[in-house]
Amino acid sequence: MASIRARLTTTYAAALAGTMLVFGATLWIGRGASVQRQLERYASAQAEVALRLTGFVRRKAKPGEPVQLTEVRDTVVGPTVVPELYTLLEALPEFILVVDANGQIVYGSREARLLSSDALDAIRSSAPRLSPSTVGHADIDRDTLDPRRRRAWEARGLPRTDQLLIVRRNADTTLAPIGYVIAGTSVGPSHRAQTELLGSMLAVAPFVLLVSIAVAYYLAGNTLRPLEQMRSELEAITDGRSLHRRLHLESTGDEMARLGATLNAMIGRLETSFGGLRRFTADASHELKTPLTVLRANVERAMSSPQGSSEQLVALEEALQEITRMADLVDSLLTLARFDEGRFDLHRESIELEPIVRDVYETAVILGEAAGLEIAMPVLEPATVLGDAARLRQLFLNLVTNAIKYTPTGGTVELRLDAGEDTVAFTVRDTGIGIAAADLPYIFDRFWRADRARSRRVLGEHVSERGGFGLGLAISQWIAQAHGGTLTVASRLTRGSTFTVTLPLIGEQVLPVQAAPAAYAVHDGAD
Repeated sequence: MASIRARLTTTYAAALAGTMLVFGATLWIGRGASVQRQLERYASAQAEVALRLTGFVRRKAKPGEPVQLTEVRDTVVGPTVVPELYTLLEALPEFILVVDANGQIVYGSREARLLSSDALDAIRSSAPRLSPSTVGHADIDRDTLDPRRRRAWEARGLPRTDQLLIVRRNADTTLAPIGYVIAGTSVGPSHRAQTELLGSMLAVAPFVLLVSIAVAYYLAGNTLRPLEQMRSELEAITDGRSLHRRLHLESTGDEMARLGATLNAMIGRLETSFGGLRRFTADASHELKTPLTVLRANVERAMSSPQGSSEQLVALEEALQEITRMADLVDSLLTLARFDEGRFDLHRESIELEPIVRDVYETAVILGEAAGLEIAMPVLEPATVLGDAARLRQLFLNLVTNAIKYTPTGGTVELRLDAGEDTVAFTVRDTGIGIAAADLPYIFDRFWRADRARSRRVLGEHVSERGGFGLGLAISQWIAQAHGGTLTVASRLTRGSTFTVTLPLIGEQVLPVQAAPAAYAVHDGAD
């Protein structure tokens, strides 16, 4: 999944590309239309100038004298404008045709004289269809010219093919025998300029787009940096023990600051809720210990009385089991409450693990015999750690009793203590029912319990209908973490499970007081 930064950059790039496309198209089309209008005005101006020059020659005649604008110099060529008008028209820079009332061309500019008679006739014949408000176009190909005209065309530096924009302006009756003037101008240069403009835009656009994308990516990163910082700080708030932490906020007053303030308020409410829950759990557990102790003493005293019947004795035994079970739950809840409140005392001292593991093994043998299991300990290597002997024994015994509970009759539970260079590993491997892959991420959660129906199908009566409370593994993980170690599990359904506790050796890695989790009060063995 793409990040917000990438999505913002992509969106900006798409918007910029669309904007550049629309702007470029608008510029190109608008410039083309503007050039077209300029060419039309220029050609019209040339036609008007030609007519004015004709009128100027006419006005130079003396009053009463006949006005002569054309004359016949060669009967083959036909009539032409008088020399005076010819000289004036030659000064015009563009394409000019002067046509008399009979449709004969009486003057052609230098560009016009380069064209063949067929090309001139085509232009002249198209002129009657033009009105003063319209323009026409005439295509010119150099290859259609005769060699002499082609050489002259090339000498003028004109393109091989060209297109003329032509306009027509009619002469009034005072300019007879002049009928109308055709003026034209080449559109080739403007077309080439349009093409060059398009090429320039296509060449510059990718560079501008890439630079803009890089800038957008950088700015998006700067904008989202406070969000990433908040995510990192929130990630550090892993459980109820770290709810005292708050997000670092800058006084910007923007959306990020308001989001951070909202999250801090939510964390504060969670801290209050968790604190109340922890206090309730601790208080309730503490208050229940005394009545349970009294109940247990009364039941044990009643069981020792010789006056009770066998039915009463069975009922008292069941009551004692439930009281013991409830007392274990209260002890577990009180332990977890102390974890959360930071009142879990850890008396650290140099400990030899070999005697502790051997004691746990002997207890496991007794429990295994009752369950019909084989208990083995193939490896027991000496190792010294810095920790609390009672808590470590509780950790190891929790794992062993858990393995015995979920291993069917005839199975095997194996204990190992392997010392490495930096760490020591206590391993409990069983051939029990195993744990489903979907359940593995949750086995260290509080009050998580395996599928009891599946357990009973595999183990039969070996699994109590009441089962455990789902707190043993949670407590075991807390103890391992409190000693700077880890508790991991590997399991396959119906194949068994392997729990491994890894602790740092005292000679290689000593857990300093300040490195202990915040929920633990650590005391050195000398205290």
